[in-house]
Amino acid sequence: MDRSLILALDQGTSSSRAAIIDRSTRVVGVAQSEIKQIFPQPGWVEHDATEIWQTQLDAARRVLRESGVCATDIAAIGITNQRETIVVWDRATGKPVHNALVWQDRRTAGQMAQLRDSGVENEVTTKTGLLLDPYFSASKLAWILNNVDEGRARAARGELAAGTIDSWLIWNLTGGRTHVTDVSNASRTMLMDLRTLAWDEWLLKLFDIPRAILPTIVDSSGVCGESVEALFGRAIAIAGVAGDQQCALFGQSCVRPGMAKTTFGTGCFLLANTGTEIVASRSRLLTTVAWRLPGAPAIYALEGSVFMGGASVQWLRDGLGIIPTAPKVNELASRVVDSGGVVVVPAFTGLGAPHWDASARGAIFGLTRGSTAAHIARATLEGVALQVVDVIEAMNADFAARSESHRTAIMRVDGGACASDLLMQLQADLLGIPLERPAILESTALGAAFFAGLATGVWKSLDELEALRRVDRVFVPAMSVAARTVVRRRWKKAVQRSCGWEENS
Repeated sequence: MDRSLILALDQGTSSSRAAIIDRSTRVVGVAQSEIKQIFPQPGWVEHDATEIWQTQLDAARRVLRESGVCATDIAAIGITNQRETIVVWDRATGKPVHNALVWQDRRTAGQMAQLRDSGVENEVTTKTGLLLDPYFSASKLAWILNNVDEGRARAARGELAAGTIDSWLIWNLTGGRTHVTDVSNASRTMLMDLRTLAWDEWLLKLFDIPRAILPTIVDSSGVCGESVEALFGRAIAIAGVAGDQQCALFGQSCVRPGMAKTTFGTGCFLLANTGTEIVASRSRLLTTVAWRLPGAPAIYALEGSVFMGGASVQWLRDGLGIIPTAPKVNELASRVVDSGGVVVVPAFTGLGAPHWDASARGAIFGLTRGSTAAHIARATLEGVALQVVDVIEAMNADFAARSESHRTAIMRVDGGACASDLLMQLQADLLGIPLERPAILESTALGAAFFAGLATGVWKSLDELEALRRVDRVFVPAMSVAARTVVRRRWKKAVQRSCGWEENS
C-alpha cells in the first residue's frame, strides 16, 4: 500500500485545525474548530485543555471523512502547536487539574520581575536563550502547582504530568502511553539548556519544578509513538512534532542560515535560521531551537515575538464591535488613504520583542474630531505591521553586530492574516523590503507534515522539500522613505508612552 498522505494536526491559540497533505504538498482537505478563550481576570488567559483535545480529535476525524481519505492512506501524523501554553493533568485519569495557562497569560509578571531583580536573568538567558518574562512556561507551571489542591504534593508522588500542548495531544493520541515533547517546544519552557538539549537542574530548582512531572525530550522528526487504534480505525505513527513557529520556518523551507519568515497569526512571530550556531542576541530577541533531525545537530534560530497580531483584529470585532467579521477590517480600513495621524499600540497583553514590557498596555493616540472607525481600523493594521518592523530592526542589528551578511532582504510570510493584501502591502511599505507570500498558506501544518514525512519516507531530503515551494505573490514597497520615516517616528513615541502603564506588573 502506498501510504503517501500526512495528517497534520495544527493546534493553535484560536482554533484546532487538521489538514491532509500529499506528496506534492497539495492540501487535500482542512477542518477547523474554534476554541473558547477564557479571561478570568485582566491579563489572565486560559484554555480548557479537554476542549483542546476534543476539538483537535474532531477536526482530525472530520478532515478524513470529508476528504474521503481512509486511515490506511495515512503514512504518519505530524503535530504542531501553540507554544509555551502549559497543561497539568492527572496521570491516572488523564484529566487536567486546571485550565491550560496560555502563552499570552501575564499572571506571573510579578514573579518574573522579582527574579530579574535578584540578578539571575543573565544566567537564565545564557542557558535558555530566553528572557525572564511570563510568556514562557516555567512560571506558569509553578503557578498551577502552587494553586491547585495538593498540587505540589501530588506532583512529588508522581501522580501528575505536565507539558506543552504537543505533549498533551500525544498523551491523548497514544492513550496515555507516551509522554514526550520535542526539542523546539522544550526550548520554550525556560527549563531546557540550549546546549545539552536536556532539562536543566539549576532551572528546575529556580522555578521549583519536579523533574518527574516533565516529558521526555525527542527529535522533531522521528516516530515517537502511535495513536490508539480506536481513534481512527488503525494505529498511525506520530512522526513529526514541533512548535508552530518552528514548523512555519521549516514549512517555508527556510533551511539555510539567514533565511527568515514572519507568521501572521494570533500573534506575529519572526524567525531567522542561524544554523548550528547559538546566536546570543544583543537586541533582546530570543535564541531558540528551530528543530533537530535524527542523527544531526540541532538547528537554532533568532526569534522576535509580537503578542498581538490577528488578535488585534479580533479586538476590533469583539471588543469595539466596529467590524462584524475579521476579514471586514480590510474593507473598513480601505475607506481611508492613511490613519489620519491615529496610532494604535496593540499592547493588550504587554509588549514582546524587543521591548519585553509586561506592564505595557494597549493605547490609541492621535485622535481628533475627524477620526473615524476606518482610521482606527487602519491604525490597528499599521500597529501590527510596525511591531514587526521593530523586531526586524533588532534582528538586523544583531547580525550587523556579528559582521554577518544575514540582513533580511526579503521576508517570507505565512499565517491566516497574511491573506490580507492590505496588511501585506502595509507591511512591505513600512519595512521597506519585499514580502513573499507562498501559494500554500498552511505553513505550520506543512512544516509538521514535512517533519513526519521525512521520518516515514514520504520525502527523502531537504532539497526535495525546497523544490516543492511555490510563491503566490510578492509585495513590493510603494511608500516613500520620507512617509515611512514619519510613521515610524510617530510609532516609537506612542510605544514609549504605552510602556510601564500597569504599575503592579
